[in-house]
Amino acid sequence: MKRSLRCSFLPAASYFAKARAAEVNAMLKAVSKPAGSCHIFNALPKHMRRRAMSHNTKRLPIRLREGAQRLAERSQRAPEKEKKQLPRSRSRRARRRHGNLLLEFNRRQRKNKWLETHIWHAKRFHMQKTWSYCLPLKPTAKSFRASYRAMNTHALLQDLSYFCCLELQGSEEQMLRALARLTSKQAGPTFAAAACLSGARQGSVHLYKADQFPQGSLGPADFLWRPRVPEASDRQLWIWIHPALKQDVLSELQLVCQCSEAVSVSEESPAAVELPAGRKRKRDEDDAEQPSERLLGDGTRPPGAPVRWQSPDTGITISDLTMEIVRYRLIGPLAHVVLTDTLQPASEEPCSGVSLHQQQTDIFQLLRGVCSTAELPAGCVLGLTVDDPRLTLPQKRGKSVPDLQQSAEDDRVRDLTLKGVAAHCSQSALWDTSARERVTHSRLSEQELNRMRSELLVPGSRLSAARQAAVPLLLVHQGGRVRGEERLHWGSGWDLLLPKGWGMAFWVPLVYRGVRVGGLHMSVKHSQLMGKPHFPHDYPDCPAGVRFQSEQEAELLEKFKRRPPSKRTNYIKHGCLAPFRCPWQQLTEEWEELVNLSAETASCCRTGPSDFTVLRSLKALRQLSAWSRPSSRRNSSPLTHATAAALQQECGPSLVWVRLRLLGKGQPALHAMVCVPTTSDLQLLLKDAHSSGPQEPRHKDHLKHLRQHKTGPEEPARAVRGVCPAPLPSVLSHCSRLTLGWVTQGDFSLAAGCGEALAFISVSGLLHTILQQPQEQRGLVLLRNPSSLQYRFAHISIDV
Repeated sequence: MKRSLRCSFLPAASYFAKARAAEVNAMLKAVSKPAGSCHIFNALPKHMRRRAMSHNTKRLPIRLREGAQRLAERSQRAPEKEKKQLPRSRSRRARRRHGNLLLEFNRRQRKNKWLETHIWHAKRFHMQKTWSYCLPLKPTAKSFRASYRAMNTHALLQDLSYFCCLELQGSEEQMLRALARLTSKQAGPTFAAAACLSGARQGSVHLYKADQFPQGSLGPADFLWRPRVPEASDRQLWIWIHPALKQDVLSELQLVCQCSEAVSVSEESPAAVELPAGRKRKRDEDDAEQPSERLLGDGTRPPGAPVRWQSPDTGITISDLTMEIVRYRLIGPLAHVVLTDTLQPASEEPCSGVSLHQQQTDIFQLLRGVCSTAELPAGCVLGLTVDDPRLTLPQKRGKSVPDLQQSAEDDRVRDLTLKGVAAHCSQSALWDTSARERVTHSRLSEQELNRMRSELLVPGSRLSAARQAAVPLLLVHQGGRVRGEERLHWGSGWDLLLPKGWGMAFWVPLVYRGVRVGGLHMSVKHSQLMGKPHFPHDYPDCPAGVRFQSEQEAELLEKFKRRPPSKRTNYIKHGCLAPFRCPWQQLTEEWEELVNLSAETASCCRTGPSDFTVLRSLKALRQLSAWSRPSSRRNSSPLTHATAAALQQECGPSLVWVRLRLLGKGQPALHAMVCVPTTSDLQLLLKDAHSSGPQEPRHKDHLKHLRQHKTGPEEPARAVRGVCPAPLPSVLSHCSRLTLGWVTQGDFSLAAGCGEALAFISVSGLLHTILQQPQEQRGLVLLRNPSSLQYRFAHISIDV
């Protein structure tokens, strides 16, 4: 038996040797005759390597003499060939020169543009490349609670200069007629609101595609009208939008305004910051064509793209002012105190409008007597001309505190908090393009400021303000939380609008007043604490929201696959079909089928399969808000099957934005499921108010056998362990409780002292749920995290 096995192994060994013979010969040849820069002496054993052998090849063994001779001849012919001159690397001192640094900074901004505060943030923050910008995400130090305290008691500073500004200029009647096609009065005030149209208030709208409300959602936008000028017939309007939806909004504006003709703008120097006077270096030929000034370009359009369009029919001109205006946001009750400490009204009044400048200065001085930023009317606008804040920069960093002494002008402060700022005081030279460019190019350099400081007789005293140091700006009030009944006006503050090039000149003085600095992460948390949807995270019906959801799904799935298989959550066993993405369309369609709409009602709602929408009609939201409370309001219509069917017919397949508060312990997570409680669940809560809630039975992983073999590229989803592949089964009735929706933001709320979540749920599902609940338990739902089987009781609130 052993002999037969030995004989059977011999042919296999010979076949293996024959198959590897060519590889072995190639390896021996490479070792014996090294090519390129390999030295021939590497083939010798260590005890035979001698330096003398390199001079006399006869000392080498005979088998290596030929190769050594070829290397010697090659080295003799080397001087005859022209060697490629390697570029000489500059010293660190040369690389750190001002001109060289700016050239390097401009090169690094070819793909993702920088804000004016980028270098300051890059030293202290984790940076994220998104929306064609490089933006600060969150600080490198632990500062979440400190940032919350700043928003709650002092002030938090953010750089929002990456927001895009589109300017419309033309006849007021033509502009309002065109913009009316992009909005609806059912969703709230539009561009024609009286308070906003005068220029005294900033407004907010939700934009849709032309004449497609409630379909064709684009995203939110803030707008600001320029106050009427007596001698001017045209009006100016600024529309501030997120960079993720700029191209969509710009296309719709060109459509409704009929502005398809691009206007050629004279190419000017791209310099936005003057270089300090000094010795100039001698540049290389490659750098001669590149500017040595810092480029403050736009990351949302390619270089050379048009920035202005006009219409010969309507007379409207659209201008892209992205990155032309710096925008800072101060959030907190003492934001006005920080501004009054940092900004000093211009010591020398402008040549024109002396009385207006004095009125604006008086109103600005009255802000010192206001106790909190929340006392001012939401959206009020104040124009101002201030001196260069670097002239009054303190010696060391401090913290701005309010003045506790009673003001002698209490009546004027009271009028300011009740009526706000008059429309004519909202005027500013910042609206004029020529004024912005003049102020940008006349900014004093740091070298000149340091020279002026060195010439002071008393070190640390105030520098004399030069005439070119006057900067026009706009102060725009942010109302904070304006919907709902809890924590009203929380998160209010001021927006500071400046001409480009002045970013760091105002940023450092603001930081020296003790403000906390936040990034994109704190913007999301700020919206979450206000119960407000954050763009583009919480806009699933917008194109930008769909793109964000796809990117988020890929990121979460990649993070999930990086963990070892034994440490991953098996979402199939937890009954979670969509741990990384929320199938909103499937949810709304299944709820419509479940509520058994009549054929007549369905035909009125839609003629065929249509995309879901997010409910933004104020009338419908008020009804849902009243019905979802334990006790309905007297002025609201009672909830019956007839009223619920009428609202379903009006809304169709739609989602509603809700706020969830846990009744007990627990911390909601991203994509947690909002479910319908059964009758037994409600009775359990009546018996024990501190009940933890029911539990979901563990599901069986019916796809376990598919992972026993390697799948091909045609089945990529089955290769992920613990995740249900597409197409998904019924998301409505997959678990023991019916699914209403999913959480898009969830965490432990420091403001409420318990777990809070923000979610979208089906309108049809919500009406179906509250119709079956008793009056005293209306609005109760169940919340379950994707990685848990435990349900938690929560209460729904719809803030209107």
